Amino acid sequence: MDKKDGMNYAPKGKPAPVVKPGEFSMAAIALDHGHIYGMCNGLVEAGATLKWVYDRDREKALKFKEAFPEVTIADSEDVILNDPEVKLVCGAAETWKRCELGVRVMKAGKDYFTDKAPLTTLEQLELAKKTVKETGRKYMVYYSERIHVESAVFAGQLIEEGAIGTPIHIDGFGPHRVGNPKGRPDWFFEKEKYGGILCDIGSHQIEQFLFYCGVKDAKVAYSEVGNYNHPDYPELEDLGDATLVGDNGATQHFRVDWFTPDGLSTWGDGRTFIIGTKGYIELRKYVNVGTNDGTTDHVFLVNDNGEQHFEVHGKVGYPFFGQLILDCINRTENAMTQDHAFKAAELCVRAELQAKVVK
Repeated sequence: MDKKDGMNYAPKGKPAPVVKPGEFSMAAIALDHGHIYGMCNGLVEAGATLKWVYDRDREKALKFKEAFPEVTIADSEDVILNDPEVKLVCGAAETWKRCELGVRVMKAGKDYFTDKAPLTTLEQLELAKKTVKETGRKYMVYYSERIHVESAVFAGQLIEEGAIGTPIHIDGFGPHRVGNPKGRPDWFFEKEKYGGILCDIGSHQIEQFLFYCGVKDAKVAYSEVGNYNHPDYPELEDLGDATLVGDNGATQHFRVDWFTPDGLSTWGDGRTFIIGTKGYIELRKYVNVGTNDGTTDHVFLVNDNGEQHFEVHGKVGYPFFGQLILDCINRTENAMTQDHAFKAAELCVRAELQAKVVK
């Protein structure tokens, strides 16, 4: 795992299988984003059997097999979709193609687990909802900055225990490193294909707001985007921010950008501040900046009991993946509800649609 490269950031945890070997088979289709490695890592650690992989670029499939030697490279997507043993298909297609892949997967009778953002338009959202209703399949989303980050998991546990009372406001910061632009695929710079910065990496922030603050629906109060330092790529939005108001009165402000400097030891200094009626939490997810100690997953809690600092890397795990497997088997919604996955997707598209272009 390259800590400096966010596109290929693929956390590994401790195996915590919830099924026996061979009991739950999955496959990977479309390896356009490196998050597919993290998605599959999490599920394999939870006991899933990775049976197939397919990508139209066979070199990508061969590289994937180096990381997962047990997988068999399929000659076509249909080989996977027609295999009755495969229960879940993971996909990290180009963002604008994620919905159409999901529709094919669900119509084949399989659950779908896609990289974020799960779609780029409201029309795609309606199609995904319609297909879920018609097929009874799941359209789940890899909102990795919460489900695959131990400090973020721990924050959810603290909130559930009432450590800060009722959460009422979140400030989220999601800086990313763009790296060498020539190392990025062409679609990364085409707004119609990546969806805009608020739809893309903003999706992480909006999903966390819904989860931590118990929000079922929200309005985008304002949003703005700009291209400040990438004139050679005019469709790239390199900075965006937004404010949301939840149906329960909770509020959020977040900022996302592509300005992580080369001197930072990781791909982005991701931070989250959660204010509650009885305290607050700060997350320093990927680096405790300035200490140069290589540590991650710092959680700071302040409430009536005092000030506490937790370093939780390697101590919490990633329960989402085991819960998702069991949800697919039992048709439950413990990992993430379908309404939640779709509402986060909807709001990030709406934030992008109404964003004021400031630069």
